[in-house]
Amino acid sequence: MEKEGIAASAISAFESTFNSLVSGNTGIIPESTITPVPELVHTDSISTAPDAELLSETVVLKLNGGLGTGMGLDKAKSLLEVKNGDTFLDLTAKQVMCMRKDFGQNVKFMLMNSFSTSDDTLAFFQSKYPSLAAEEGLEMLQNKVPKLDATTFVPATCESDPSNEWCPPGHGDLYAALIGSGRLDALLAGGYKYMFVSNSDNLGATLDLKILTHFATTDASFMMECCERTENDKKGGHLAVRNSDSHLILRESAMCADEDEAAFQDITKHRFFNTNNLWIRLDKLKEIVDKFGGFIPLPMILNSKTVDPKDDKSQKVIQLETAMGAAIECFEGASAVVVPRTRFAPVKKCNDLLLLRSDAYVITDDFRPVLNPACGGKAPVVALDSKKYKMVGQLEEATQDGIPSLVDCKRLTIKGVVRMGRSTRFVGDVSITNKSDESKYISGKIEDATLDVSEEIGLGALKPTVVATAPIAGQKPGTSGLRRKTKEFMSENYLNNFVQSVLDAVVAGGTSLSEGTLLVGGDGRYFNDKAIQTIIKMGVANGVKRFWIGENGLLSTPAVSAMIRERGPVWQKAFGAFILTASHNPGGPEEDFGIKYNTENGGPAPEYLMQATYANTTSIKNYKICSDFPEIDITTPGCTSVAADDGSSSVVVEVVPSTQSHVALLKSIFDFGAIKSLLDREDFTMIYDSMHGVNGPFSKAIFVDELGQPESVLMNHIPKDDFNGGHADPNLTYAKELVALMGLDKKGNKIDVSGSVPSFGAAADGDGDRNMILGSQFFVTPSDSLAVLVANANCIPFFSTQGGLKAVARSMPTSGAVDLVAKDLNLDFFETPTGWKFFGNLMDSKCIFKGKDYTPFICGEESFGTGSDHVREKDGIWAVLAWLNVLAAHNPDSSKALVTVEDIVRKHWATYGRNYYCRWDFEGMDAAGANAMMNKMRESTEANTGRTVGSYTIATADDFKYVDPVDGSVAQKQGIRFLMSDGSRIIFRLSGTAGSGATVRMYIEQYETEKLDLAVADALKELTTIALSLCDIKTFCGTETPSVIT
Repeated sequence: MEKEGIAASAISAFESTFNSLVSGNTGIIPESTITPVPELVHTDSISTAPDAELLSETVVLKLNGGLGTGMGLDKAKSLLEVKNGDTFLDLTAKQVMCMRKDFGQNVKFMLMNSFSTSDDTLAFFQSKYPSLAAEEGLEMLQNKVPKLDATTFVPATCESDPSNEWCPPGHGDLYAALIGSGRLDALLAGGYKYMFVSNSDNLGATLDLKILTHFATTDASFMMECCERTENDKKGGHLAVRNSDSHLILRESAMCADEDEAAFQDITKHRFFNTNNLWIRLDKLKEIVDKFGGFIPLPMILNSKTVDPKDDKSQKVIQLETAMGAAIECFEGASAVVVPRTRFAPVKKCNDLLLLRSDAYVITDDFRPVLNPACGGKAPVVALDSKKYKMVGQLEEATQDGIPSLVDCKRLTIKGVVRMGRSTRFVGDVSITNKSDESKYISGKIEDATLDVSEEIGLGALKPTVVATAPIAGQKPGTSGLRRKTKEFMSENYLNNFVQSVLDAVVAGGTSLSEGTLLVGGDGRYFNDKAIQTIIKMGVANGVKRFWIGENGLLSTPAVSAMIRERGPVWQKAFGAFILTASHNPGGPEEDFGIKYNTENGGPAPEYLMQATYANTTSIKNYKICSDFPEIDITTPGCTSVAADDGSSSVVVEVVPSTQSHVALLKSIFDFGAIKSLLDREDFTMIYDSMHGVNGPFSKAIFVDELGQPESVLMNHIPKDDFNGGHADPNLTYAKELVALMGLDKKGNKIDVSGSVPSFGAAADGDGDRNMILGSQFFVTPSDSLAVLVANANCIPFFSTQGGLKAVARSMPTSGAVDLVAKDLNLDFFETPTGWKFFGNLMDSKCIFKGKDYTPFICGEESFGTGSDHVREKDGIWAVLAWLNVLAAHNPDSSKALVTVEDIVRKHWATYGRNYYCRWDFEGMDAAGANAMMNKMRESTEANTGRTVGSYTIATADDFKYVDPVDGSVAQKQGIRFLMSDGSRIIFRLSGTAGSGATVRMYIEQYETEKLDLAVADALKELTTIALSLCDIKTFCGTETPSVIT
């Protein structure tokens, strides 16, 4: 515990409970040792005038450490939606702001989070309530204690997830946390005397000035709010008086002996239970802490669990906890009051959640949930099948069509699985039984009825089947999703496991699958068509009601982003998309397949979603699929509607034209008229190579259908599931057919040609997000391409009509050519890790993160990726049209000599200097050797800094780290950099996107302002030799010969 940095107060508290455990103390409080509590003061009878002056001495604290694992949650329970789109935390924040407004004072507010809830909670407040998030001392962290082996009492171990070895020590840790964090002393020093504490899932517990005044005027050291027990409360803890010293004590159910169970549940004898709404005198707390040497000795509560809460077969453990209400026995002069039930509205089970979400509860003007007056003062009793509706996900599946009406219901009992919706209205006493394994739909008004719906008609083709499965190793997605060999994806349950894991993560993140549309498409590689049918059937089983499928299953990655962002109507907007692609990797039954998920902003899934997905793949036990859902003909645009047999729902699968949304967006960005005039010039010719990837139909739609060019300008534009046996990667090595046609060799050098060479050439990769730009016998490096487009951005209407560019960004390995342009044009500039998600954050800085607006925005990577904020992916055909638009702007008069690609680039070099640059790719390297090489360089950064190598001095050697200026996230180990004193750079990275093996990437860059016409290899010769020496790849990987040089 000391090694984990846990406070001494928490260690002392744990030591106290542990000693109690090993001494044989069971924590049992016999009935014979206690007496029922006499009559208590009811707050309704308090006549003391409220004193608002006390508010300046009062702090409100919400306990927010629970994950709600008992309800199937793996994030802060308080982030669960409660009512009208608001979570517990939404309503808590609104209560605080309303309280401050009503009282006219900035009443101090605090949260006690646990190590499991802190990140989610703080991110929530920063996103939705930034003013509260910015307040000093908002968060106090709950401590953690080790789980103990149930037999030996030694700390438990969990190799699959070491975080499972720890647990929160119960809300009794409040006191140790206040002490250990220094908050108790700080509050006292700040003049705070009173603290009101309650659970975050009890939205009825707000600061009541009348109760506060009573607490202060009675001079109590500690006061507990109690409610009178009912039949529903008889299994919960109760207040009692200890015979030995007449102290008030709290007896929880775990403290009751079996033989005392009847007395424990006797609500006429033990009449009051603890609401966990507590009032504490902070100065008195300090006195007790000092008396006991830095902690409060609370009674032990022993809970039996498993070390992995998701695995019932994992190591059996005990968790030592304490209850904060138990401190009532430690305070001299402690008291208790009886409060109305309106101050106790917690959500512990799905019964409570359904009731709270229904019309039986309404939200008051001060954001408290209270019983609907139409209920006549008595809440409906809800008893859902405890096995079928233990988890929140099960309840949400049953109510995905809406929450039923309960305002006129007295009692609702459900046994078995059913589905309900907004049209369902329960009146009086209703009991429903379903003995079948298929969920049955309950609709309309059900009044004072006992129904058995076991034999009723079911869902038919929409009936989901739950298929047992087990985790499959290696399903951790990278920045571009999950990529593996096609045969691996085709193996039993491989695709199904990953898709289910993604869908579960999406739902856990707050997205409703039954609202909006799921988009599915891919680059057309082998297994694309079958995977689409599987995703549709699984989507239906998980609640998706509408799909858009790209015609023939084809959608480029940027087209997916465009369709998510642009296609309507609003009520059909896509909430996300599965993209079936392995990008530039080879395709075919022996090659690679891939899948990635994009979210509602059109960009790749954020890190938290991919982490959640991976966690799900490691614990998955089953997936859902509608096996009887019909196969969809994806070759022809149109809608297929499939209805449930019972009429409860229907699913619409719409096959959409693949190119429509993307082409329409591109037409709004560029001057197609000017581009057409350029293309129609007699002295201008072009060729576009789709490399048999997905961009074939897009290139035809743009260049032939929109710009009126002959189909002969297109090369390899018929998509093939194996890319015609080629490697659809647009670089000098793999686009060899185009490169030769443009009069170049694989190193970008001019070759002898017998005929004419096109003025302009371009190539795309398999999924259409990358580009290569060529002039007549002239190769434009991706880094130079980015810099030229930024320098000429005002040639493009999208930028000029918005007042010009505001910001640019490049990935760290990309050359510094664009940096010089950004500085010259006074643009915001960012150097990010590789991965388009980092650019996406910058693009969304204002609209999502409420930060600075960096749009219009251009960004790019040296790996042939370029784009802007029109979508949230790199966009290959966008880059091609951008170049054509720039060329058109430089050639307004067709009677004058053509200004070529080479002319524009050379003029750029003359203005800004030239960044000589190349990348060596060593593909298929042994992963262990490659990682060892990277680790050796990482360990030697300090030793290499300042070292002279050849004619260069290493000014800095480091491992690139990026702190995101938008969301504050940190990306580490992003590449080894050797930054020379003259501005030259050597960089090494491992690529995580290959289907097999490891790809080592070596980047070399030399900046020149005078020698602008050297061959790249000659300019970089010495740096290349130095780079090979620094990495020693020959020793670690057995070669110094790259697979590809770019």
